[in-house]
Amino acid sequence: MPRPIPDPVSTTMPADHIDQGTLTQSVGYCCLQAYLEIVPNIKKQLGKLQLRPVEYTVLSLINSNPNINQKRLGQTIRVSPPNMATLLDKIQADGLIERRRNPNDRRSQILALTPKGHQLYLKAEAVATRADITPTLTDDERQQLLSLLTKIFQN
Repeated sequence: MPRPIPDPVSTTMPADHIDQGTLTQSVGYCCLQAYLEIVPNIKKQLGKLQLRPVEYTVLSLINSNPNINQKRLGQTIRVSPPNMATLLDKIQADGLIERRRNPNDRRSQILALTPKGHQLYLKAEAVATRADITPTLTDDERQQLLSLLTKIFQN
């Protein structure tokens, strides 16, 4: 009796492997899967500081862009003006930022970290850096990935 020809997939892949087929050729699908792999750990670590990733993002952008206005911040992180106002209200109520009238345009508000906000930002930056690990990538691959992803959203 002839022996069955082994299925190459079953001999090289774990039994629970799912063939994702052409999905792995989709940038959107791959970005989503990478996000789902990386972000839960970042959320967990920032949660220890009572911060959500979006709040850390706001603190980081304000730190890197002194006197950024509320509108520009919302555009950068793609948050609608009403949602941005609510988010900033919460962060301000926590004593992490202050809003000031822009002396060059009294219709807009500029944002600044408070000393408390700056201290929390520094702690969160250290936590986020440690949590944003990609152990399957070399340092060069990680830098290449970051460069390519940045190229997509900084058009």
